[in-house]
Formats: sequence, C-alpha cells, structure tokens
Amino acid sequence: MRLAELDFILSKIVEHFPQISDINMTVGRPFQVEVHGNLVPVHLNLSTKVLTPFQTEAIALNLLRSDPRKIETLLKEGSCDLSHSIQDKVRFRVSVFSQKNNYSIIMRKLPIEIPTIEQLGLPSVFKKMARDKNGIILFTGATGTGKTTSLAAILDAINESEPVHVITLEDPVELVHSHKKATFNQRELGADFDSFAHGLRAALRQAPKVILVGEIRDRETMEIALTAAETGHLVLSTLHTVDATQTLNRVLGFFDQEEERQIRIRLSGALRWIISQRLLPRVDQGRVAVFEIMVNNIRVQDLILHGESEDKTFYEIIETSQPFGCQTFDQDIISKFQQGLISEETSMLFASRRAIVQRGLDQIKSRRGEKTTDIEGLALDNEYQKQF
Repeated sequence: MRLAELDFILSKIVEHFPQISDINMTVGRPFQVEVHGNLVPVHLNLSTKVLTPFQTEAIALNLLRSDPRKIETLLKEGSCDLSHSIQDKVRFRVSVFSQKNNYSIIMRKLPIEIPTIEQLGLPSVFKKMARDKNGIILFTGATGTGKTTSLAAILDAINESEPVHVITLEDPVELVHSHKKATFNQRELGADFDSFAHGLRAALRQAPKVILVGEIRDRETMEIALTAAETGHLVLSTLHTVDATQTLNRVLGFFDQEEERQIRIRLSGALRWIISQRLLPRVDQGRVAVFEIMVNNIRVQDLILHGESEDKTFYEIIETSQPFGCQTFDQDIISKFQQGLISEETSMLFASRRAIVQRGLDQIKSRRGEKTTDIEGLALDNEYQKQF
C-alpha cells in the first residue's frame, strides 16, 4: 500500500465517520475507528477482510516516510510517535508499535483549527489561567482525556491577547498555532531537540514568556520546569496521574528522599494550578469532560509543605474552595448529572468517593420528585408492641 492510497483510505474514513477520535489498525482485525469511546469496524474494498502483518508493516513504513531516526526508535524501543497530515485538511497524531512480532498503528484525529475555551465549554477559570504570568500549571489525566486540547485552548487565549514569545516542546507537534498577538515556535522531539530536559534547558535561553512542555517524564525535566517557573516564566505541562494528590506524589517521587523538603518548598511557591480531566459517556452517545481543579492557595501551600493528614486532605480543601473556581471530580459529576448530561450509573462508576456522589444524586432526584430508594411497602407493625 502506497502513501497516496493510504491517504485516500484515511480521507474516506474521516469523511464517513466525522465524529471519530482514533483509527485503529491491528493485525487480524479490519480497520477500526473509535467513536465516543467504542471501536467500530470499517469495511473497505481490500483484498482481505482483516489486516495482515504485511499490510500493517507497509502502512507503518509509509507513515514513517523512511525516516532513519524514527525507524531506529521503533526498532530499539518498540514504538515511536509522529504526526501525519493529509493536504492540511486532516491531521493525526500517530503511534506505531510492535506486538507479537507484528506492527500496530493508532492514529488520533486532531482538530485543524484550535478550539477556544468557549467552544469547548471549559470552566471559566481557564481564562484566569491564561492570564497568569509565571509559575507552573499541570494538566493530568489518562491518555485520550483531552489534556492537549485543553492546553491548546489556553495557549490560544494567550495568543489572542498577549504579544509574547511562546515556545512549545512536543512529541510530536499536534495542534499548529498561527501567529496572532503572540509569536509561536513549536519544536518537535527528535527533530528539533533530543529530550524534553535538553529542549527545556535550551528554551530558557530563547527568551520565551510561556513554555509548553508536552510531558514531564523524569526528574531532570521537572527540576528545570520548576527553575523556569521560579525565574518568571509560565510553564504548562502534563502528567499521567489521576488527581491532584497523585500528581504531587508523582512530582515528589522524582526526587531523592533527602531532597523532599527543598522540593516541597519550591513546589509550594511555583505551582499555580493542577487540572485533572476525565471523559465520561453522555446519555446521548457522546462524551463529556469532567474536571478536578485545584488552585494553589495558602491552605494548599501548607499541605504541600507538611503533607496530608487525617483531618486535612487536598480533596477536602478543593471541595470547600468552590467560590475560588475549584471543584472535585465528584462535584463536577453531580453537576453534569443535574444538567442531564450523564446517567446515574455513569456518575457512580466514575465517582472518586461514591458516598458523596450518591448523596448528591439523591438530593437532586428528591428535588425532582424521583424515588431515591427501591425499598417500598414498609409499615409499622402495630401488633408488635402488644406482645409485651
């Protein structure tokens, strides 16, 4: 299969399934697309109904475009990431990896135009984040929860309002920002720099005001990111953690135990926000994002410095800081249920603390006049008292 043929197939798939998030190519399966979190087979006029090892290898080599660096990475590490576009109409983030001596390809569809905070329906505090001048903002969540898109929306808000220099360090470059008020330099891992740590260190000499680091993966990158935030830069990055507590534990885990006190002090001063994301299935077959949002205030700083205790946790601080734009996952889940976007079953499945969510759902159902329990037919036993 040649690249032109592959691009034709990909174009037809996107045209037929406009709501796809991913295209999945795995040996022994047909082309598949992920729509609203579910894999759907795509039936094409190919010589075989399912993909063969030869076909997936040919597709992988076409996407790699005979790039020796990426081929070497694939052979040595078993996987590599790249971007692929079709005539500037469709853009993908691509992951090629080996499994059972065969190659598989996952292609994530990316938006061509940068969505705004309003278009995505993000919480209003995202606009406040875009106005920060220094410090570090961490977005967390599993792969595919929309961290990149949310970060792009914040960068676009900066682009619309601030005449500053923005440097992004990505693996690979996903959403391409045009120059508006800001000037963007988007650098790609492997092509423009060899590691996030080296790229970030170099960025400090390139006069940026805002730095996006695609992902913090190690101690060196975290340390340089903290230094950048402490020296007047706004640093935005991602971590693969599920909430604020796990994020802070992951950051501390990058460093040796004897360094913990110093890192806690630095982090309490440099951190601005931690935003965690999840995508939940909507009642109308789509998906909706829910957020945990924590701002670094005096109470959070105290917890970062001294750690959580039985009576003081990040969850409880976030829960009581709603007037400042903060919210727990559970509070957002209850809100989405109240808006009719998600079902009761989904709310309970994705809850962090089920008792809290159940109580919130029962209050909403009670106000609606709905039943909050399946227990029926209870009555006083008038004969019981007569026995004594």
